Amino acid sequence: MNEDNDFPVELSPLSRMVEQNGHRVSVEIYRGEEDGWILEVVDAENNSTVWDDLFDTDQEALDEALDTIREEGIECLVASASWGEPLTDQSGPDASL
Repeated sequence: MNEDNDFPVELSPLSRMVEQNGHRVSVEIYRGEEDGWILEVVDAENNSTVWDDLFDTDQEALDEALDTIREEGIECLVASASWGEPLTDQSGPDASL
């Protein structure tokens, strides 16, 4: 999430870190003055993927991010990676998706 915004930003409590295949991304869900939630995923190298569409709820945005990682692998959201390890949701101890 860009911290140099000129408008107030509300960060969703559903934002979290997700790790797969030894790669970690920050799933950032926020909204500004527009209606809808913005979904942005940032990797360890600070590469950012922002969805074009806004989401009606922050839960819908989180579901989209986790579904993308499950279906396509975290590799689609990081600069370089390898495939094959299970997805781990870092929102709580021993949480697994």
